[in-house]
Amino acid sequence: MKKTIITIERQYGSGGSIIGKLAADKLGINCYNRQILEMTAQRCGIAPEYLENAEENVPTSFLYSLLLSANPARTMEENLPLSDKVFLMESRIINEIAENEKSFVLVGRCGNYILEEKGCFSVYIYADSESRIKRAIEEYDVSENKAENIMKKADKRRETFYNVNTGKTWQDKDQYELCLNSAVLGDELCADIIVKAYQEYNARFGEE
Repeated sequence: MKKTIITIERQYGSGGSIIGKLAADKLGINCYNRQILEMTAQRCGIAPEYLENAEENVPTSFLYSLLLSANPARTMEENLPLSDKVFLMESRIINEIAENEKSFVLVGRCGNYILEEKGCFSVYIYADSESRIKRAIEEYDVSENKAENIMKKADKRRETFYNVNTGKTWQDKDQYELCLNSAVLGDELCADIIVKAYQEYNARFGEE
Protein backbone atom coordinates (compact mmCIF):
# COMPACT_ATOMS: atom_id res chain seq x y z
CA MET A 1 0.00 0.00 0.00
CA LYS A 2 1.31 3.44 -0.91
CA LYS A 3 1.82 5.62 2.15
CA THR A 4 1.51 9.23 1.04
CA ILE A 5 1.04 10.87 4.44
CA ILE A 6 3.76 11.21 7.08
CA THR A 7 2.65 11.25 10.71
CA ILE A 8 4.99 12.15 13.54
CA GLU A 9 4.61 11.37 17.23
CA ARG A 10 7.29 12.87 19.43
CA GLN A 11 8.53 13.23 22.98
CA TYR A 12 8.50 16.73 24.41
CA GLY A 13 11.74 18.54 23.63
CA SER A 14 12.83 16.03 20.99
CA GLY A 15 12.39 18.55 18.19
CA GLY A 16 9.67 16.54 16.48
CA SER A 17 7.75 19.63 15.36
CA ILE A 18 10.87 21.19 13.84
CA ILE A 19 11.87 17.93 12.18
CA GLY A 20 8.39 17.48 10.74
CA LYS A 21 8.48 20.95 9.18
CA LEU A 22 11.97 20.34 7.78
CA ALA A 23 10.86 17.07 6.18
CA ALA A 24 7.76 18.69 4.71
CA ASP A 25 9.81 21.54 3.24
CA LYS A 26 12.24 19.08 1.66
CA LEU A 27 9.33 17.22 0.07
CA GLY A 28 7.49 20.38 -0.93
CA ILE A 29 4.34 19.46 0.99
CA ASN A 30 2.39 21.03 3.86
CA CYS A 31 3.08 20.36 7.52
CA TYR A 32 0.17 20.52 9.96
CA ASN A 33 0.67 20.90 13.68
CA ARG A 34 -0.86 23.80 15.60
CA GLN A 35 -2.74 24.67 12.41
CA ILE A 36 -5.18 21.86 13.24
CA LEU A 37 -6.01 23.56 16.53
CA GLU A 38 -6.43 26.91 14.79
CA MET A 39 -8.75 25.38 12.18
CA THR A 40 -10.80 23.79 14.94
CA ALA A 41 -11.01 27.08 16.83
CA GLN A 42 -12.12 28.93 13.71
CA ARG A 43 -14.79 26.37 12.94
CA CYS A 44 -16.06 26.42 16.53
CA GLY A 45 -15.82 30.19 16.86
CA ILE A 46 -13.61 29.92 19.94
CA ALA A 47 -10.18 31.42 20.65
CA PRO A 48 -7.31 28.94 20.00
CA GLU A 49 -5.87 29.63 23.46
CA TYR A 50 -9.10 28.45 25.06
CA LEU A 51 -9.26 25.29 22.99
CA GLU A 52 -5.61 24.54 23.67
CA ASN A 53 -6.39 23.84 27.32
CA ALA A 54 -9.23 21.53 26.33
CA GLU A 55 -7.05 19.81 23.74
CA GLU A 56 -4.55 18.86 26.43
CA ASN A 57 -7.15 17.09 28.54
CA VAL A 58 -7.78 13.40 27.99
CA PRO A 59 -10.91 12.51 26.00
CA THR A 60 -13.03 9.55 27.09
CA SER A 61 -12.86 6.12 25.50
CA PHE A 62 -16.46 6.73 24.36
CA LEU A 63 -14.92 8.51 21.38
CA TYR A 64 -13.97 5.15 19.90
CA SER A 65 -17.54 4.57 18.71
CA LEU A 66 -17.96 8.13 17.51
CA LEU A 67 -14.74 8.15 15.51
CA LEU A 68 -15.73 4.94 13.77
CA SER A 69 -18.93 6.57 12.57
CA ALA A 70 -18.95 8.94 9.59
CA ASN A 71 -22.00 10.79 10.96
CA PRO A 72 -22.23 10.38 14.75
CA ALA A 73 -25.42 11.59 16.37
CA ARG A 74 -25.30 15.30 17.08
CA THR A 75 -27.27 14.87 20.29
CA MET A 76 -24.60 12.50 21.56
CA GLU A 77 -21.88 14.98 20.69
CA GLU A 78 -23.63 17.81 22.51
CA ASN A 79 -23.33 15.89 25.77
CA LEU A 80 -19.60 15.30 25.42
CA PRO A 81 -17.01 17.23 27.47
CA LEU A 82 -15.26 20.03 25.58
CA SER A 83 -12.03 18.02 25.39
CA ASP A 84 -13.88 15.21 23.60
CA LYS A 85 -15.56 17.63 21.21
CA VAL A 86 -12.21 19.20 20.35
CA PHE A 87 -10.61 15.83 19.61
CA LEU A 88 -13.58 14.74 17.53
CA MET A 89 -13.53 17.95 15.51
CA GLU A 90 -9.76 17.75 15.01
CA SER A 91 -10.15 14.17 13.77
CA ARG A 92 -12.69 15.29 11.20
CA ILE A 93 -10.50 18.15 10.03
CA ILE A 94 -7.51 15.82 9.70
CA ASN A 95 -9.58 13.41 7.60
CA GLU A 96 -10.81 16.30 5.45
CA ILE A 97 -7.21 17.36 4.80
CA ALA A 98 -6.37 13.77 3.85
CA GLU A 99 -9.23 13.79 1.35
CA ASN A 100 -8.08 17.04 -0.26
CA GLU A 101 -4.30 16.71 -0.22
CA LYS A 102 -2.36 13.81 -1.69
CA SER A 103 0.58 14.17 0.70
CA PHE A 104 1.34 16.12 3.87
CA VAL A 105 3.05 15.85 7.25
CA LEU A 106 0.99 15.72 10.44
CA VAL A 107 2.64 16.25 13.82
CA GLY A 108 0.97 14.70 16.88
CA ARG A 109 -2.78 14.36 17.48
CA CYS A 110 -2.79 10.55 17.15
CA GLY A 111 -2.26 11.00 13.43
CA ASN A 112 -1.09 7.45 12.72
CA TYR A 113 -4.28 6.13 14.32
CA ILE A 114 -6.72 8.59 12.73
CA LEU A 115 -5.19 8.13 9.27
CA GLU A 116 -4.33 4.44 9.55
CA GLU A 117 -6.69 3.37 6.78
CA LYS A 118 -5.65 6.20 4.46
CA GLY A 119 -2.04 5.06 4.26
CA CYS A 120 0.42 6.86 6.49
CA PHE A 121 4.16 6.48 7.07
CA SER A 122 4.44 6.79 10.84
CA VAL A 123 7.49 8.21 12.61
CA TYR A 124 8.41 8.45 16.29
CA ILE A 125 10.98 11.03 17.43
CA TYR A 126 12.65 10.60 20.81
CA ALA A 127 15.75 11.70 22.72
CA ASP A 128 17.35 11.31 26.13
CA SER A 129 16.00 13.43 28.98
CA GLU A 130 19.13 15.56 29.32
CA SER A 131 19.04 16.61 25.66
CA ARG A 132 15.34 17.38 25.80
CA ILE A 133 15.69 19.48 28.93
CA LYS A 134 18.55 21.39 27.32
CA ARG A 135 16.45 22.11 24.23
CA ALA A 136 13.53 23.30 26.36
CA ILE A 137 15.81 25.66 28.29
CA GLU A 138 17.19 27.13 25.06
CA GLU A 139 13.88 27.44 23.23
CA TYR A 140 11.63 28.62 26.07
CA ASP A 141 14.14 30.40 28.34
CA VAL A 142 13.16 28.55 31.51
CA SER A 143 15.18 27.13 34.39
CA GLU A 144 16.42 23.54 34.36
CA ASN A 145 13.98 22.48 37.07
CA LYS A 146 11.04 24.08 35.32
CA ALA A 147 12.07 22.57 31.98
CA GLU A 148 12.23 19.11 33.55
CA ASN A 149 8.80 19.51 35.16
CA ILE A 150 7.27 20.73 31.91
CA MET A 151 8.84 17.83 30.02
CA LYS A 152 7.51 15.19 32.42
CA LYS A 153 4.00 16.64 32.45
CA ALA A 154 3.90 17.05 28.66
CA ASP A 155 5.10 13.50 28.03
CA LYS A 156 2.60 12.07 30.51
CA ARG A 157 -0.21 14.08 28.93
CA ARG A 158 0.72 13.00 25.41
CA GLU A 159 1.12 9.38 26.44
CA THR A 160 -2.24 9.24 28.22
CA PHE A 161 -3.99 11.13 25.41
CA TYR A 162 -2.60 8.72 22.81
CA ASN A 163 -3.18 5.52 24.79
CA VAL A 164 -6.78 6.37 25.68
CA ASN A 165 -7.76 7.33 22.14
CA THR A 166 -5.96 4.61 20.21
CA GLY A 167 -5.92 1.63 22.54
CA LYS A 168 -2.21 1.40 21.76
CA THR A 169 0.96 2.34 23.59
CA TRP A 170 2.47 5.71 22.64
CA GLN A 171 6.10 4.67 23.13
CA ASP A 172 5.74 1.21 21.58
CA LYS A 173 8.19 1.53 18.73
CA ASP A 174 6.80 -1.57 16.98
CA GLN A 175 3.79 0.42 15.76
CA TYR A 176 5.90 2.96 13.85
CA GLU A 177 7.64 2.51 10.50
CA LEU A 178 10.56 4.64 11.64
CA CYS A 179 11.95 5.69 15.05
CA LEU A 180 14.72 8.29 15.33
CA ASN A 181 16.87 9.55 18.19
CA SER A 182 17.14 13.27 17.48
CA ALA A 183 19.78 13.79 20.19
CA VAL A 184 22.14 11.47 18.31
CA LEU A 185 21.21 12.36 14.74
CA GLY A 186 20.26 16.05 14.93
CA ASP A 187 17.20 17.71 13.39
CA GLU A 188 18.48 18.08 9.84
CA LEU A 189 19.65 14.48 9.50
CA CYS A 190 16.42 13.19 11.03
CA ALA A 191 14.46 15.10 8.40
CA ASP A 192 16.71 13.74 5.64
CA ILE A 193 16.25 10.18 6.89
CA ILE A 194 12.47 10.58 7.05
CA VAL A 195 12.38 11.86 3.47
CA LYS A 196 14.65 9.09 2.19
CA ALA A 197 12.83 6.32 4.08
CA TYR A 198 9.44 7.65 2.95
CA GLN A 199 10.55 7.76 -0.68
CA GLU A 200 12.25 4.35 -0.57
CA TYR A 201 9.28 2.71 1.11
CA ASN A 202 6.87 3.91 -1.55
CA ALA A 203 9.27 3.04 -4.36
CA ARG A 204 9.58 -0.54 -3.13
CA PHE A 205 6.20 -1.35 -1.63
CA GLY A 206 3.81 1.37 -2.75
CA GLU A 207 0.90 0.64 -5.01
CA GLU A 208 -1.29 3.26 -6.59
